[in-house]
Amino acid sequence: MADVQTTNQTILVVGGGMSGVTAALEAAEAGYDVVLVEKNPYLGGRVAQLYEYFPKLCPPNCGLEINFRRMKVNPRIRFFTMAEVGGISGQEGDYDVSIKLSPRYVNEKCTCCGKCAEVCETEIDNPFNYGMDKIKAAYLPHDFAFPTRYVLDPSIVGTEEGEKCRDACVYDAIELDMQPSEFDIKAGAIVWACGWEPYDASKIEYYGFGEYKNVITNVMMERLASKSGPTEGKILRPSDGKEPKNVAFIQCAGSRDENHLPYCSGICCLASMKQASYIRDLYPDAEVTIFFIDIRALDRLEDFYNKIKEDDKVTFIKSKIAMITQDDETGNLLLEGENTNSGEQIRTDFDMVVLATGMVPNKVALDVAPDVSMDEYGFLMNDPNKPGFYGAGCTRRPTDVASCVQDATASSLKAIQSIARR
Repeated sequence: MADVQTTNQTILVVGGGMSGVTAALEAAEAGYDVVLVEKNPYLGGRVAQLYEYFPKLCPPNCGLEINFRRMKVNPRIRFFTMAEVGGISGQEGDYDVSIKLSPRYVNEKCTCCGKCAEVCETEIDNPFNYGMDKIKAAYLPHDFAFPTRYVLDPSIVGTEEGEKCRDACVYDAIELDMQPSEFDIKAGAIVWACGWEPYDASKIEYYGFGEYKNVITNVMMERLASKSGPTEGKILRPSDGKEPKNVAFIQCAGSRDENHLPYCSGICCLASMKQASYIRDLYPDAEVTIFFIDIRALDRLEDFYNKIKEDDKVTFIKSKIAMITQDDETGNLLLEGENTNSGEQIRTDFDMVVLATGMVPNKVALDVAPDVSMDEYGFLMNDPNKPGFYGAGCTRRPTDVASCVQDATASSLKAIQSIARR
C-alpha cells in the first residue's frame, strides 16, 4: 500500500455511517481534504440496515444515494473500507495516525457480475442481516452497497473454492494473495463517528434471547421487514416461518438497568412504534402490545406516537416484563410481569417478542490514543479544553438519524475551526 499523501490541513473522519459520511462531505465541500475510514466493506453504517425512518416512514436509500453521489464527484474525499485506525498520536493541528487495511480479495476491476458467487458453494452467516440467513462466501454486502464491489470471505482464501472464484472472474478482479497492510497519515483534526452497537440481548437472561428463536431484537426486526432481508419483507416467526398474529415489544430491554445499561437510549420507543406499523401494514388482523416504562416521544415525534395509539390493534401497557418462558411444543412465548397502572399480574402468550435493546457507543479503544473526555457511560464528550478531536452522532449520545446529521455537521465545523486556528 503506497503512502497516502496528507498534511496537517487534512481532516480524518473515522466511521462511514450517516454521521461520518455527513461530516466528511461537509468538510470536503467547504474546501478541505478528507480521509474517511470505515471498518465494514461498505459505507452507510446501521442506517443502511434500516427498513424505514420514523416519523415519515420513508426508506433510507434515497438519502444515502444522494450522499454517495456527492462523494463520487468530490475529489477532496478519499475513503477506505475494511479499514481501522491502529493508533493516534499528536495534538490539534498535528496528528499522526496509522491505518490498518484488511484484505477484501477483490480489487477495483470488479463489475459485480456475480460470476464468483455462482461458482462458490460455501455459505456464511450474513452479517448484514444479523446472521438470520446465509450468503455465499463470495458476496456483495447488500444490494445497495457502496462501493459496489464484491468481497471474499477469508474462509475460502487458500482453498480450491477460492481458486474457482478467481478463475470464474473474467475481469481479473480477484486477488487471493492480498495481505493486510498499513499506512500512515497526518491530520490537523479528527472526527470520531464510529457509531454504536446494539446491547447484547443474550446478557438479559430472563428474556431468553438466543435460547428462544421467536425472541428477536429491534435491529433484527428492521431486516425482517426489508424486501432485501432474510424473509424478503415478510415478517415471519424464526422458529417455523409462520406469520405472527400476536406480537409483543418489550421496551428498555436491558436499558435503565444498573445491571446492564443504566441510561435511556431515547429512540427505542419510536423505533418500536415504527416496527409496530410494519406488522400492522403487513398483517391487518395482527395484534401488537407494547410494554413500556415511559414513552419517550418528544416535540414533533409526539404526533407519531398519537398516530400509533389510534390503532385499535396496538395496545400500550405500562409494565417492566419480568420473565419470558417458551412453550417448547408451539414456540409461543409466555410473558410475566405486572401492569404498573392497575397492579394486575400479566401472564400472556405471544407468537413473537421484539426486544428494544439500547445503543452502546463505540469507544476510542486504541493502544495509542489521544486524551479524550468521556462520560460515565462511555459516550465521547467534546471538551473545549481538548480541541482537535471531536465526536459525532451516536458516539456522543444515543440519537436518531436526523439529529446525527445535525451533530455531524457541527463536528465537521469544529474540525475546520481547529485547522483554521493553526
